Amino acid sequence: MKTDQLFLVSDAALRSVIDRIAQDDLPKPVPAEWLPTPNKTVRDILAAHAYDEAWIPKLIAGASMADGDELRDRDLLGDDPIAAYDSLNDTATTLVGAGVAPETIFHFQYGDYSAEDGLVHLASYRAFQAWQIAKHLGIEFQLSPEIISGMNEHVLPNVEEWRGFGVFPSPIEPPADADDETRLLCVLGFWVK
Repeated sequence: MKTDQLFLVSDAALRSVIDRIAQDDLPKPVPAEWLPTPNKTVRDILAAHAYDEAWIPKLIAGASMADGDELRDRDLLGDDPIAAYDSLNDTATTLVGAGVAPETIFHFQYGDYSAEDGLVHLASYRAFQAWQIAKHLGIEFQLSPEIISGMNEHVLPNVEEWRGFGVFPSPIEPPADADDETRLLCVLGFWVK
């Protein structure tokens, strides 16, 4: 699977979960490890994803934080957080769907990566956050076979390196009857019953 397609299916998965977040879920607390500051809520997670979507056009254009970050202190969600996120998501998916030049360099806060590798980073964040948010809020969700295949192809070969960076927790022994989704989540340290 090409990495732009992996991004698009992962981004769509996250949106499918976000679009099912109820208004009264927004003030609910989230696990401390999801964001670097304490006492965060589902709305804060949504704001982080809105920010991430808003940066996609800048990443594709080759911008970096060193060029300035006028988005950091803005309320990107407003009075209708889900609709605001969806609008930012529409823009991001349209741009990625139109094609990202292979020579593009993504300037992340933690380093510079080719477009191919950068799209894997973005896809991974989206797919596993979709799963975590859904699990946390009791939203029915499963990683699609397409996402599982793409993650097996593009993420698993680098899992130990990424684990060393703190991206993934320690692996978990999968149950004997584990399906493909559970096996992937166990290798990445995310699976919980």
